[in-house]
Amino acid sequence: METPPNGTLHHVELWVPDLARAIDSLGWLLERLGYARHQDWSAGRSWRLGPTYLVVEQSPALTGDRHDRCAPGLNHLAFHVRDNSEVEGLVTEGADHGWELLFPDRHPYAGGKDHYAAYLENHDGFEVELVAADTAVHAT
Repeated sequence: METPPNGTLHHVELWVPDLARAIDSLGWLLERLGYARHQDWSAGRSWRLGPTYLVVEQSPALTGDRHDRCAPGLNHLAFHVRDNSEVEGLVTEGADHGWELLFPDRHPYAGGKDHYAAYLENHDGFEVELVAADTAVHAT
């Protein structure tokens, strides 16, 4: 593997209250987006795409039972998705894996009129944004 550019994200670690549920929701999504299973251990799993990997772990040091995306810390993870059709497919399939569409009254333009995306939240309060690749790039 080629050395990643300076500043490239190495990994993200999410502590989850229920590992099996996280594997069903986050793991399903990551694999659907092209991530490959990378590591497995009794309390966690990771998936890798290129030089970056994402970890879910059910740590014994966890102090809560639900992620609060409105508290200081991580609000959401945003992923590039091939196109509008793929965004919609993930929304539909995601319902079978614990994902619920946020802002359904503004979908797919909850991020603005030129930003085709879906905002999903799973049972544990984690939010993902799925952004169509042909959408104008901007921070949300």
